[in-house]
Amino acid sequence: MSQEEKVDSAKDKVAGKAKEVEGKATGDKAREAQGKAQGVLGKAKDKLSDAKDAVKDAVDDLKDKVDKKGKD
Repeated sequence: MSQEEKVDSAKDKVAGKAKEVEGKATGDKAREAQGKAQGVLGKAKDKLSDAKDAVKDAVDDLKDKVDKKGKD
């Protein structure tokens, strides 16, 4: 996960938590729900980035195997 992706997902999680707490404190259910949704978005970005990294690693491993086999 790149630094930019980490910052982006962390920003969504923190902002979401702040909105959720604000909504609970003021009794604003819509704001609370908005905060929860933004927090989930941040977590989803983490998972997507992890999946992207896993696919990249798998492709790199496959390329290495093909290159190694081609040299044999």
